[in-house]
Amino acid sequence: MTAMFHQFWSKITAIVIGSFGPVFFFGAMTSTSAAARLTMDVLGLRLSHPSSFDAPVTRLLSAVTGGFLLGWGVTVWCLSSWVYPIAREPVRRAVVTGLLAWFFLDSAGSVASGHPSNAAFNGVVLLLAVGPLWGRAKD
Repeated sequence: MTAMFHQFWSKITAIVIGSFGPVFFFGAMTSTSAAARLTMDVLGLRLSHPSSFDAPVTRLLSAVTGGFLLGWGVTVWCLSSWVYPIAREPVRRAVVTGLLAWFFLDSAGSVASGHPSNAAFNGVVLLLAVGPLWGRAKD
């Protein structure tokens, strides 16, 4: 892949990461939590036993998660826009390393919490987010 395509894909990665932010932010409020509840039900394969976002601590965790995901997505976007042109390989490695760290900890936590299906979904998101960034860009 070319460096230009890598830079473009880094922005796709940012959108994939950041798109989960608003979903979970809206999970912080009971009246707008439907998308977050549905997301958790799909990821945990709980469609016949829907999740509840009634507990205040669940809504707080949803808000914090949304903030982190949006912030991480914006960070990747900024790296791809402002830093990538002057440090292509370090940006690529940083993005891939961050994605791998997320994948392993999130997947381990999913399995430990009794939701191994989320680890499988994480694999799909990882492949989509990393895409061609696995390898170095050709000059």
